[in-house]
Amino acid sequence: MALRVILADRSSGRSAMLEQALKDHGYEVVARLGENQDLLSSVRDLQPDIILIDMDMPDRDTLESMRMINQQVPRPVVMFADQSDGGMIESAVRAGVSAYIVDGLDPKRLKPIMDVAIARFREFQALRNELEETRGKLADRKDVDKAKAILMRQKGISEEAAYAALRKLAMDRNQRLGEVARMLIAAAELLG
Repeated sequence: MALRVILADRSSGRSAMLEQALKDHGYEVVARLGENQDLLSSVRDLQPDIILIDMDMPDRDTLESMRMINQQVPRPVVMFADQSDGGMIESAVRAGVSAYIVDGLDPKRLKPIMDVAIARFREFQALRNELEETRGKLADRKDVDKAKAILMRQKGISEEAAYAALRKLAMDRNQRLGEVARMLIAAAELLG
C-alpha cells in the first residue's frame, strides 16, 4: 500500500514537480497545500503517513503548525529549505520536524530521505512512549507509597500489610494499583 503524503509548498510549480516525483516513487499525494491553507486541519482530516514541506525559509507560522501537529496528531515531517540557518534548524527539530534538508530537493534523493525521516520518527515515538510509560509508573509508585502511609497511619498496620490491602482492593475492583492508591488518597483528603 502506498504511503499517503501531504505536500505543502508556497510555489505551485515546484509543488507540481514534487507531486510527480512522489508519485514516481510510489507515494500517494492526498493533498497539495499552498500558502494560507490550514496544515493542521488537513492532517487531522486526511490522516497522511508523512508530511513534506518545501519552502524557501520556514516562518514562525509554519513552525507553530508543526508544533501543534507534533502534539495533537504526530506524523513524520520532512522539510526542504533553500537556506541554512542553525537557529531555524533547531527550531524546526524542536517543533517536530523529522528531517530538515537544505539546498533544495533532488528527486533521486526523495525516497531515501523519506525513509530515514519515517524511521527517525518511529524511533522518536517509541522513546516518547517509553518516557510516558516510565513517568506513569513513577507517579503510580509515589501514589502507592502515599496511600500505604495513609493506611499505616489510619489502621496502625505495617507497610507490608498496607501494600497487601491496596493490592487486594485493586484486584477486587479490577483496577490498577495506582488508580486505587489515587482513590484512597482522594478519599483521605476529602475526609480530612
